[in-house]
Amino acid sequence: MMPRPPGVNEPNTLNGIPGVFEGLRPRLMGVAYGLLGSVAEAEDVVQEAWIRLQRTETGEIEDLTGWLITTTSRIAIDVLRSARKRREEYVGPWLPEPVETSPDPADRVSLSDSLSWAMLVVLETLTPAERAAFVLHDVFDLSFDEIGATLGRTPVACRKLASRARQHVESRKPRFEVDVEEHQEVVDAFADATESGDLESLVGLLDPGAVLTADGGGIVRVGKGIQGGEKIATYLSGFGRDPARAIRVSAVNNNPALVIFQDGRILGVAALGISQGRVATIDFVANPHKLSEVRPTPDP
Repeated sequence: MMPRPPGVNEPNTLNGIPGVFEGLRPRLMGVAYGLLGSVAEAEDVVQEAWIRLQRTETGEIEDLTGWLITTTSRIAIDVLRSARKRREEYVGPWLPEPVETSPDPADRVSLSDSLSWAMLVVLETLTPAERAAFVLHDVFDLSFDEIGATLGRTPVACRKLASRARQHVESRKPRFEVDVEEHQEVVDAFADATESGDLESLVGLLDPGAVLTADGGGIVRVGKGIQGGEKIATYLSGFGRDPARAIRVSAVNNNPALVIFQDGRILGVAALGISQGRVATIDFVANPHKLSEVRPTPDP
């Protein structure tokens, strides 16, 4: 049973509710994470939903699952609105918090297959209302009546928000092929070339127009983003020659990725976007506050 936060009075009816809540926790985490792109913020949101449940006369709740999803969504949307300003002040590019999904699915966050890394990056360009309408409807199958109650808007308005968001997502989402075997071959070869510092191989594996984006959050020095396959290859060839570094092939948010270690500790995660058999995008997350959902060992 989940302990009650200090100072929170026990509601009149608790029979079975903590167990229901714990069973729903991964899904609630998935909803909050989809809206926020941050596991840490999602955890705070879900905890706040639990506190509010504790303060509610549960006998008046007809649909506990629906109540928890709606409450979690409302709290997450409030956090998202306030987070917009914080992210504008963020040092360097802001990338979502990676959740490692290989070899075992994450158990703390229920990730929808549609919430890929590329999708999360695009979602950052939407307004909070657009993101909420799109994620809740297209990803988590909430009705527009439910979304309207969550956002304080009419179902018709929410439908328009979701439609606008969908068009925006489709126009900006990278067109990466989903050939698992080809991806794996490219990722394995790219990992080997990066770790060995093989400049020639790296040039061949990178798209000429490739883009590297790095998020150190002002905590880790990662330099500016790099555009162009040859420039990125040159950078990575020097980066990989350090004998203290090691690379583990993995997946984050159902997306091919490399986990990079320095002296046995996580240095960062590189999510790879692959197009036409070459690496077209590299999103490198080095902010240590965003690496809690990545296994901290170099071995598979």
